[in-house]
Amino acid sequence: MIDLKPLHSFGLSAMADSISEIRDESLLSRLPVFDTPFIILGEGTNMVFVEDFSGSILNILTKGVEIKEQENQFLISVKAGENWHCLVESLLDKGIYGLENMALIPGSVGAAPVQNIGAYGIEFKDMCHSVTTFDIKRKTWQTYTREECCFGYRDSIFKSHEKQFEVITEVALLLPKTWNPNLNYRGLDTLPLGCAAKDVFNRVVEIRQQKLPDPKKIGNAGSFFKNPIISFEKFKSLQEIFPDMPFFNAENEDGKIQNAIKIKVPAAWLIEQCGFKGKHFDGIGCHQNQPLVLVNKGSGSGVSLLTFAREIRSAVLQRFGIQLENEVRLIGRNGVISL
Repeated sequence: MIDLKPLHSFGLSAMADSISEIRDESLLSRLPVFDTPFIILGEGTNMVFVEDFSGSILNILTKGVEIKEQENQFLISVKAGENWHCLVESLLDKGIYGLENMALIPGSVGAAPVQNIGAYGIEFKDMCHSVTTFDIKRKTWQTYTREECCFGYRDSIFKSHEKQFEVITEVALLLPKTWNPNLNYRGLDTLPLGCAAKDVFNRVVEIRQQKLPDPKKIGNAGSFFKNPIISFEKFKSLQEIFPDMPFFNAENEDGKIQNAIKIKVPAAWLIEQCGFKGKHFDGIGCHQNQPLVLVNKGSGSGVSLLTFAREIRSAVLQRFGIQLENEVRLIGRNGVISL
């Protein structure tokens, strides 16, 4: 049996049957076809094991970064086991810009396309060139173009059931040589238009450190819920009741709603309005600075986490008529479970 507590940042006690650490891609072709449930694990920062897992863990630890300079851009190929933030920082040091808005997002590079990670007005899809996978059932390699990845808000084709045997081994990014700062997001809009990429990076790190708890100090998996996207009509009806409700155009997040069809509402605001900010339940808490983040106070369990998260979801639905969806992947005895 394998102790999973140190392998996921939320730090709940859980066990698994076995684990295979993949440091060389050639090992993937030697893996047996799993006849029991299995989970592909990177750094475990967006995954919570809420009970013992009756299966195997495939831990991807491959390393390597290759940079090819082209006429107007850089093509960067990165192995799945690389740390995302370290990649952002190392490219910045090399004078390659474009990822600075996504600084300090925890997790591995291989997890980035699965969730289509994003922050401060930028998403992974914006610079994705391709994603390479290995199907451990068919023993075949495949490279997906950005369009074939079917990226959505915190979503991609890699979350679908038919891709369950495909292991992301490498991503390729395209970053332009001509760089302009993306300062549309609140918190970055105070920076001067002529600021350097390092200035954006430092501001993003500063904001995230102020708002978000360090998983090395207190167990958490970042934003627990997705920011819900609702129809423009639904938003206008809610705005009549809650005129201070913050919002974004779901298409460009610039805060403007002209011609918007879908509106994104901050889940943190909804949760706070329901009185959960700073609230604790049986070892699980709603962070005092960022209610979108649930934390393990040290004595939490999978049962208490699910109970508390469902209570939050129910309260938001009752007050606003909005159904929250968890962004964090919840792993039960036989694999991914629904909240």
